[in-house]
Amino acid sequence: MAAKHNFRKLTIWRDGIGLVKETYKTTKIFPKSETYVLSNQMQRCSISIPSNIAEGMSKSTTKHFLQYLENALGSAFEWETQLVIAFEVGYISESTFNHLENKIQSIQKMVTRFMESIEDH
Repeated sequence: MAAKHNFRKLTIWRDGIGLVKETYKTTKIFPKSETYVLSNQMQRCSISIPSNIAEGMSKSTTKHFLQYLENALGSAFEWETQLVIAFEVGYISESTFNHLENKIQSIQKMVTRFMESIEDH
């Protein structure tokens, strides 16, 4: 049952928090014109990942918990798309892009595996 777990102990939640911090650090260098556009959207998506994991832990059924994990996964893919855009328009370097792409893909894989392990029980 999802509610029996402490979300703060989950690696995916902690990695999600790390992504939020890196997102804020990265978007600080974006042009001011992006403050309410790409910067804000990337920040909101990154926040959504650990937030959905945490909120899902409070749900009393596996079905509801899985819905929140799906939302977290969706936000992770949305964030990755925004990362590609930030790179393509020249807001971040290739090394920053590669580092963050590896991070988000790791989170996506962890969420997917976590969902699969829950569905198997």
